[in-house]
Amino acid sequence: MTLATLSEVLQPALRGGYAVPGLVCLGWEDMRAYAMAAQAERSPVILQAGPSCRAHTPLPVLGAMFRNLAASVDVPVVAHLDHGYTLEECREAMDSGFTSLMFDGSRKPLAQNIDETAQVAQMAHAAGISCEGEIGFVGYSGGEGSAGTDPDEAAIFARQTGIDAMAISVGNVHLQQDHEGGLDEARIRAIEEKTTVPLVIHGGSGVPLAQRLHLAQTSRIAKFNIGTELRMAFGAALRDAVAVDPARFDRVAILKDTHGPVMEAARAVIRGLGASGKA
Repeated sequence: MTLATLSEVLQPALRGGYAVPGLVCLGWEDMRAYAMAAQAERSPVILQAGPSCRAHTPLPVLGAMFRNLAASVDVPVVAHLDHGYTLEECREAMDSGFTSLMFDGSRKPLAQNIDETAQVAQMAHAAGISCEGEIGFVGYSGGEGSAGTDPDEAAIFARQTGIDAMAISVGNVHLQQDHEGGLDEARIRAIEEKTTVPLVIHGGSGVPLAQRLHLAQTSRIAKFNIGTELRMAFGAALRDAVAVDPARFDRVAILKDTHGPVMEAARAVIRGLGASGKA
C-alpha cells in the first residue's frame, strides 16, 4: 500500500523544486491510467474526486477505487477530495478512506471561510490526514468570473485555519481548453512573502506549459490540478476507439483503447511539472 497524505507529497516537492500533479478523475479508466502513469514516471500522484465525479459514483466506492490503485503501485498515491462544500461531505470522504480533504469555502465571506475550513482541517488532522483550503475564488471558463487572492487575506487564512495546502486565485480558471492564459507571478510572489504553506493552482490545464515548469521549480506552488486537458485526451481516444469499428458494442473493449493515450497524456503532465523520478 502506497497511500500518502497531501502533506507527505507536497513538503518534499517544496524542498525538491517540483510540483505534484492533482489529476482530476471521472471514472475507473482514467484514474487507473493516471496511477500507471505515475508508476511509469516514478512520480507521486494525487488522484482527485471532484463534484462531477461524485455526482455519479458514491464516495465510499471512490475511496475503495483509489485505495485499490494505491495498492497496485509502489509510488505515493494521495486519495483526495476535490472541492468538498460541506463538513458532512468531507467527513464522508474521510470515513471512505480518503487521505486528503479539500474544503472549498471560497465563495463565502472570509470569516466564514476561515471558520469552516478550520473545522475541516481540525477533523482531518485528528484522523492523521491532510486538508487543503481555498482563498480567493477561481472562476470558470465561460462561466463565473474569478476573484483574485489578496495576499494579506491569504496570510490570515493560512494562519487561522491550519491548512496543509492553500489554493489561490492568480489568473487561473477552471475548464480552460488551451494554454493561452498565464498566471500573475507578481501576485504569487506577494502571497509567498506572507505565508509558508504550499500553494495550489486549480485550473492548471490553462497555464502555459513553460510557466507550469518554471513555477514548479522556483515558487511555493507544489500542486497543479490538471483536469480539462486529460478529459480532452480521453474524449479523443474514445472517439477514435468507436470510429475504428462502428459495429463494436462491448464497452469494456472500447474503453480499453483509451488507456494508452490517457496514460501518455498523464505522463506528459508529470514530466512537465518536474515530478518524474521523485517517488
